Amino acid sequence: MRLLVVAVGTRMPAWVTAGFDDYRARMPHDARIELKEIKPEKRLAGMSVARALEREAGRIEAAVSAGCLRVALDERGRSFDSAALARSLAQWRGAGRDVAFLIGGADGLSAPLKSSAAMLLSLSPLTLPHGLARVVLAEQLYRAHTMLIGHPYHRA
Repeated sequence: MRLLVVAVGTRMPAWVTAGFDDYRARMPHDARIELKEIKPEKRLAGMSVARALEREAGRIEAAVSAGCLRVALDERGRSFDSAALARSLAQWRGAGRDVAFLIGGADGLSAPLKSSAAMLLSLSPLTLPHGLARVVLAEQLYRAHTMLIGHPYHRA
């Protein structure tokens, strides 16, 4: 199983890279987390937000293989607790599916991209900076994995 994080934004602060890489390094080879950074669309004079999101969506689509289950992150998405995310991870693994988690930039993800996703996932009802969302997602994927193997990281 491959867990792909497709995130709009490049040149993240060092703390984002360090946090994400720490949790990515903890994952076993059979559930590795990969990151694909997508260049944000430059806002030219007169370009609408919708057009910029459409162009970013094209780059996101190109980064995700056809067979991946797509999970779009959005604060209005479905909220999971850690145990529910672990159960979903187990189902995806059991189905042999790779999963692509889509994280938008400052303006989020395009409506068509969100509607084409298998699931809208909310990490929090709060709006998170996209760099922080990367770190929180990586930690939650690691936590879900440890719950599935009975590791004591999750102590609830």
